[in-house]
Amino acid sequence: MTEILSLTAYFAERQRSGGRFLADAMLDLFERERVAASMMLRGIAGFGTTHVLRTDRSLTLSEDPPVTVTAVDLPDRIRTLADAAVGLTGRGLITLERAWLLPGSLPADLDGSVRLSLYLGRKQPVAGVPGYVAVCEVLHRLGFVAADVFLGVDGTVAGERRRARFFSHNTDVPVLITGIGTRAQALAAVDELTGMLASPLFSLRPVVVCKIDGRTLATPPRSWPVQKLTVHTSEDTRHDGRPVHRALMALLRETDHAGGATALRGLWGFRGSQRPHGDRFLQLGRRVPVTTVLVDTAATMAADYGIVDAVTAHHGVVTCEPIPALIAVNGDERRGSLTLD
Repeated sequence: MTEILSLTAYFAERQRSGGRFLADAMLDLFERERVAASMMLRGIAGFGTTHVLRTDRSLTLSEDPPVTVTAVDLPDRIRTLADAAVGLTGRGLITLERAWLLPGSLPADLDGSVRLSLYLGRKQPVAGVPGYVAVCEVLHRLGFVAADVFLGVDGTVAGERRRARFFSHNTDVPVLITGIGTRAQALAAVDELTGMLASPLFSLRPVVVCKIDGRTLATPPRSWPVQKLTVHTSEDTRHDGRPVHRALMALLRETDHAGGATALRGLWGFRGSQRPHGDRFLQLGRRVPVTTVLVDTAATMAADYGIVDAVTAHHGVVTCEPIPALIAVNGDERRGSLTLD
């Protein structure tokens, strides 16, 4: 089996490092080291330990939205890059997550629900439609409970830089597709998609599905010391008249325990039994998928989950994943470690 590591950094877009924007510094590092895949995503709302909200709804705050930068490669390469990424960061959160490449053998205990991830170009066509549309159709037909398509604004594919630019079709800008399903569904999807896509990079990691459309299936495991909770909703679903992700942000910020959250707007996807969809021409209101990500200790997540449970009483898919290593950086202060067992 081939294990890989995923490094993800959460910070504000205008944060600087050595006279440059931190995101540029990180992606320059990943390009220089020819990382297998990396991507920068711009969030639509988020806050950190200071509980200062950054959102695309405010003109002032939209100048400094939350971002995530992710790099995926073999464990030895990511461990080396992790130290460099921490050294570049003045304030933010950096995590490491384990996954396994497909096709290939998998750990025996990876037999429950899983998150399947793959990268491709924005307009890589499949049977006359964008590749991400074709992939979501396959995942939906196979019974996945959720799928998200995220359009990067910068990144690397096979070590080569893919950056979004004005006055460009941006056909090679990386797209990340993730789907939540069973191991059997994921293996069937990989088998089918391998014949449809050119040199796809598939990875699999364990996940617990906590809720689907208001129905509780599980709660975040206390046995995972640090974990990531992801709330999969759509921009047009509401809680007390507000989009679910904005209601969740507001309620979490009012607490004294929530360490932070980041909301990301998708390009395409589905939740539960709904058909895959995204924005369409002349459509009133946005129907795109939104995911809200929380990363914290098991004790804090248990408190946060009460709020998540309330705002997802009728809509959305809630999942939880283990985070084997995490470090929070605030100037010279460090909390946690990126050392893996």
